[in-house]
Amino acid sequence: MEVELKLTIDPRHAATLRQLSWLQAYAKAPARTLDMADIYFDTADLAIRNSNAGLRVREVDGARVQTLKGGGGVASGLHSRHEWESTVAGPQPELDALRKLVDPHSAWAKLLEEPGLDARLEKAFTTSIKRTVWDLQLPDGDLVELALDEGSISCRDRTIPVSEIELELKSGLPEHLFDLGLKLMEHIPLRLATSSKAARGYDLFQAQVPTAVRARPIQLAREMNVEDGVRVIVTNCLAQIQGNEAAVLDGHDPDAIHQMRVGLRRLRSTLKLFGKLAPCPPDLLAELCWLGDALGEGRDWEVLVDSTLPRIIDALPEQVQALTQLHQACAITAQEKRRQAIDAVASPRFATLALNLGAWLTGKRWRDAGRKANSKKLQASLPEFSDKVLKRRHATLLQRGRRLARANAETRHRLRIAAKQARYAGEFCQSLYPPKRIKNYVAALTGLQDALGWLNDAAVAADLLKTWQQTGATDPALAGTAEFVRGYLCAAADMEQPELLKLWTRFTKTRQPYR
Repeated sequence: MEVELKLTIDPRHAATLRQLSWLQAYAKAPARTLDMADIYFDTADLAIRNSNAGLRVREVDGARVQTLKGGGGVASGLHSRHEWESTVAGPQPELDALRKLVDPHSAWAKLLEEPGLDARLEKAFTTSIKRTVWDLQLPDGDLVELALDEGSISCRDRTIPVSEIELELKSGLPEHLFDLGLKLMEHIPLRLATSSKAARGYDLFQAQVPTAVRARPIQLAREMNVEDGVRVIVTNCLAQIQGNEAAVLDGHDPDAIHQMRVGLRRLRSTLKLFGKLAPCPPDLLAELCWLGDALGEGRDWEVLVDSTLPRIIDALPEQVQALTQLHQACAITAQEKRRQAIDAVASPRFATLALNLGAWLTGKRWRDAGRKANSKKLQASLPEFSDKVLKRRHATLLQRGRRLARANAETRHRLRIAAKQARYAGEFCQSLYPPKRIKNYVAALTGLQDALGWLNDAAVAADLLKTWQQTGATDPALAGTAEFVRGYLCAAADMEQPELLKLWTRFTKTRQPYR
């Protein structure tokens, strides 16, 4: 299976890469240059793409090789796929040769046996790449092929540039690819690339733009141990964070910052969940806090402008003119905060964080920081660990909700955090429990958290408006409207109390999944 790390590089820094003295020292031979012309093929209904595969014919120096890649995926930025290759006489694929290479019982063998597939194949897109290759031997003995790819991807009348580094592991430990990426970043600003050239080509082919990515369901097995759970859950959280990077930077999907922030919150909840057994380095935790703050302020203003103020405008039509003017003024601030969040994601600091997280997860480096006693606990049964966690978080939630009828904003906030932590734990371990029971439990938690979330949004909105009044409001009329809205939000919180108590009662009567 091919294992590689992809990094994007600004073309302006390619010369710096070529001149790195340590790169020349690691190289087993002088760099070599290849001119590659690839044609990617698929059917009109994307039979190849829909089978999680890619098919291309590559020409280098007059010789042609067809490649079928399938399965695998991207985990923490590390790309891994099955790969089958054979020479071909011309620019068209020769599927008979591939049929002899692929496991006859695999999904890709079934794909290649589809009736008439040969005749249905057509050119989907092309790439033209100048590749410079260094064969490296790292200090620990790992063998890595470093390739600098410069060129373009073309589909119909559209062309996008390519400038990236591929670090392909020939032998050694995958985690050392991240370490090599971090070493490169000491000299050159880079970004982790989670999309392959083929994926970007298909985006052109289908005229797709980046959109927000929600968390995928987590599949755990009852045979897993605790360390397996750490690996699977953290990988899932990182996939949501990294999956939203392109849409955040593109800036057109307003939900992208929110979904990246959700992924970050899920990750931090996971690290807290397994913290004593799989400790995350303090410097990484600090960087996660930095990212949370950067995304949080942008998201808080988005909620104010896109949700809270429109809700008040709908409820108070007689105040629509003044409220609309306030909304327009706050939208300007929200746009500035959104830009700051995008800048944070675009920064080298974010890229460094992504590589460090990948190295920590791929190398299971919590083993280096943990106590010897943790080793035995990490090998313990995951379902038993899950039961203990859900019981503990359920008890914390019940404790914080005892005086809900007389709760103030701070108490409700602490209750919301406990509900969120219990919900995340339930969602993480959902596949370990009877479906109906865990579904009902998570649904009750979700309803409670949503109600508490609205009350928290109201409290946050009031704080934002107060700060805005003090620092950004130049129009006395707008400042007065902001003061009015703050009062309305305070009263609205009291009005929501009966519904909140109903949801709390529903939750306390819901059967716990671990019983």
